[in-house]
Amino acid sequence: MQIERVETYPLLYRLPQAYGDANGYKRYRTSYLIRLITRSGIDGWGEIIDWLPTLHRGFQERIIPFLLGKLATDRLTITDVISKWHQRSAAGVSIALTEIVAKRAGLSVCELWGGKFHRQIPVYASFQSYREQGDWAESSIRFVTEQIRAGHKRVKVKIGGRSIAEDQAHIDRLMQSLPPDVLVALDANQSYDLAHARLWERIFWRYTNWMWLEEPMPLERTQEYVKLRAALSVPLAGGENLVSCAQFLPLYQAGALDIAQPDLQHTHGIDSYRTHLQMARQFGYRISPHSFDGGLSRLYTLFAQACLPAWSKMDADPIEPVEWDVMENPFSQLFPLQPVNGAVTIPEGAGIGIEPDWELIHAMRWDGSVYA
Repeated sequence: MQIERVETYPLLYRLPQAYGDANGYKRYRTSYLIRLITRSGIDGWGEIIDWLPTLHRGFQERIIPFLLGKLATDRLTITDVISKWHQRSAAGVSIALTEIVAKRAGLSVCELWGGKFHRQIPVYASFQSYREQGDWAESSIRFVTEQIRAGHKRVKVKIGGRSIAEDQAHIDRLMQSLPPDVLVALDANQSYDLAHARLWERIFWRYTNWMWLEEPMPLERTQEYVKLRAALSVPLAGGENLVSCAQFLPLYQAGALDIAQPDLQHTHGIDSYRTHLQMARQFGYRISPHSFDGGLSRLYTLFAQACLPAWSKMDADPIEPVEWDVMENPFSQLFPLQPVNGAVTIPEGAGIGIEPDWELIHAMRWDGSVYA
């Protein structure tokens, strides 16, 4: 089970038309795939999301030499060391090692973790609402409508990148255009203060088909979240950028959130990520994971959600939904898996149960040129 070879596949796609959220516009999408191969020939795939020039150099010069010769079964020790150098690389390496061990045992990842509670996981279509063109609101509504026709019953759209009046006009028009059984979440990317976040109650009271309001303010403002939670009629969600369980703890203790949203790419690895899920459950919180970047990372997020006990026996849905990027991004198909009627069936078979799309990998390989 010694690691004999490490392959890296830095991938880049330049978007023909930028799209974005309150943090700005995306002009490219990237993925950094790694493949760890043992002396016995068993392999495992990992994925890292970061700026390719520095990521690739650091991985080649520091992390690969460290990995070579290590036992794949020493996942926790290996991940712990790498996390001190580069947290996202640790996350990617941890899932590659997990697949190797699962394959060696002849088990799926879910079976390795003790088996799954859920065969299907609901997903919500995640949008980047803003465009540089003046008709961005019309485009947003059109894109949402297309995904609903494709079978999605849950969507998340962005706010916070325009004035309150402009954003509320967009959301009001969107809500009027949707069937009443389509559930909607709004994501502000921490754009507001408490006073401005409260203004969204003007829109919330008009409709009943909300999922949540996501990160309206910086998450360190715990007490302001407590006040906002008492003032709004919709649940509050957040936590995608929190690395450790200790960062979630003050939010749970204060009752500042309704829904936790950890992101595998932002933790110290798959084992750390699963601890996030278990801790939220122990505190009685719902968990709807953030997973916008990375098709393989999203697959592991789905695995972890499948192995998570239901939040409540009274809930209509057996498990909370996972984010599903529906924007233009070819890397969503690196490990082909598609939702049907807003839900994904967990693949069977040893390891992750899916083979990567080699044609896509070769077509999108980064040539080392500068991008921004």
